[in-house]
Amino acid sequence: MPSRAEVACWLLLFASLGQNHLVAGGCSGRCCRGRDLSCSITDWRMDRVYGKCYCDEDCIKTKDCCFDYFTECPAQDCAVSNWSFWSGCAKPCQPSERVRVRRIEQQPGNSGEPCPRLEERAGCREYRDHRGSHCQHDSGPAFITSMEFGKGRPKHDSYGNPLDPGFCVEFKLESRTPHCKVENRPHTLWMRYITEGFKVCVACEPPALHNTSGSCRGDGRESDKEAVLHWQAVGNPQCRGTWRKLQKTQKCTCPTQHRFVFI
Repeated sequence: MPSRAEVACWLLLFASLGQNHLVAGGCSGRCCRGRDLSCSITDWRMDRVYGKCYCDEDCIKTKDCCFDYFTECPAQDCAVSNWSFWSGCAKPCQPSERVRVRRIEQQPGNSGEPCPRLEERAGCREYRDHRGSHCQHDSGPAFITSMEFGKGRPKHDSYGNPLDPGFCVEFKLESRTPHCKVENRPHTLWMRYITEGFKVCVACEPPALHNTSGSCRGDGRESDKEAVLHWQAVGNPQCRGTWRKLQKTQKCTCPTQHRFVFI
């Protein structure tokens, strides 16, 4: 017969092992998304059967999850803040880029959805220099960007005076360089829709719309329909080409992917 001291030692050992087993947890550090047959371990299942149990999402359907699945494996998707305000353009008086950012508020866990991109860029142009003076607009190509990235631009000048609502110009694309079609950066994907032969709509809105002339640079205001005009995409100076002016309209009616805005 074992002595009382030996019995006490064995009980203490079993209690210690049981406590360590519970702390480790069957699914601790083993959670998987979807169905994954390798996402398993030998431990207690939720139906109180000891054997092979799983820590993937599909174990809920097959009812063979490890005992601690619901405490260890709830997926935590990434959470991010709202976008910040757009920054100013990197260079005044010439086509450049602006940027906006957002921050991570919760990191993903247990194979939760990963975080989306935290930075977004867009082409832009400032119309005043660092001293607040109006930029000199020399002749040259029309600078354009996606209508999406044209949203949120100020509808007042630097002194708070309201500007005209603007208009739209329809062009037929005659040519474009190959550099437009190979763009894959998030803020330049719109350039891939610039294709020869298609009609595009380009909005002339504040602040690109000049109060004095009532036009945007490169809108073809003084050109006839036979004139070949030049354009350039803001964000990639190698994406450029030519077009012919069709007509001036009150609103842009082209499909979304063929809608742009003067910069």
